[in-house]
Amino acid sequence: MKNTAEQFTDTHKATLQALQGFTTQAFAGMEKLVELNMAASKAMMEESFSHTQAMLAAKDPKELLALQAGLIAPLADKTSAYAQHVQAIVTGSTADLAKAMEAKTAEAQKAFGGVLENLTKNAPAGSETAVAAFKNALTAGQNAIETAQAQAKKAVETAQATFNAAATQAADAVKKAATV
Repeated sequence: MKNTAEQFTDTHKATLQALQGFTTQAFAGMEKLVELNMAASKAMMEESFSHTQAMLAAKDPKELLALQAGLIAPLADKTSAYAQHVQAIVTGSTADLAKAMEAKTAEAQKAFGGVLENLTKNAPAGSETAVAAFKNALTAGQNAIETAQAQAKKAVETAQATFNAAATQAADAVKKAATV
């Protein structure tokens, strides 16, 4: 059986590895957002140049107005599609990160439980009060972590719902403007 110091060291190593994994996942989500924004910017730039060239080639005001009207309708669909892509990336990244964090938290709690059990078994006689106080402190800490995780999960869900509502409203507003 490992001694308490080795268990603490192993637990800290596992925590560091978990943090590295979380950071990697967070950056993967950010990379997806950057790639989406770069692709959207490139497409917008190309479409803008094409539209400007078409407008410059227009023969009369009627053709010019038709070109302008033709620009607005696809914009609504593209805006909606962009918002859906962003939502999918954020939702997927958040869900993956939450699952990983919950799993690592459970592992950490189990590891701390093992350390605590080992510490309790190896505690010198007469230190029962100190061991009990340490156990209570760890339990309170774990409860605080669980509460914080639950609140963070609710906050993420609320933020996603707000984002979904805003994206829907924006897409509806653009579609409404396109039909006017």
